[in-house]
Amino acid sequence: MLQAARTLLASGLLANGAAMMAAPSPWFHTVPGVDLTGALNPHFVRDVGAAYLCAGLGLLWRARAGRRAAPAAWLGAGFLLLHAGVHLAETLAGVCGWGQFLADAPGVVLPALAAAGLAATWPREGAAHA
Repeated sequence: MLQAARTLLASGLLANGAAMMAAPSPWFHTVPGVDLTGALNPHFVRDVGAAYLCAGLGLLWRARAGRRAAPAAWLGAGFLLLHAGVHLAETLAGVCGWGQFLADAPGVVLPALAAAGLAATWPREGAAHA
């Protein structure tokens, strides 16, 4: 079950990162709320897309290689948690409102928390399949 969840989340992260890198303008104008953050900077969108690809690959490696790949998954989760932290910090600083934060939460905060949970090694995981 954990491996399937890791693979599913990794697939979403990889798809998002690939879309950001391949088509930054359509990605920017399609994802709700992104265009409210300022003008499109295709280079920056691709930079962040690269980070999403790395996060997805770390989590996918965790799903395939088990416990020994947990550090790679934690690095990816670290990016996602820091990204969510930026959203929270900007909300607390008044850069954007709580409405925007709550709108962003399903695509930013929840994947970050899920990635952290899925990067972890859980006691019930069998050593052969962790």
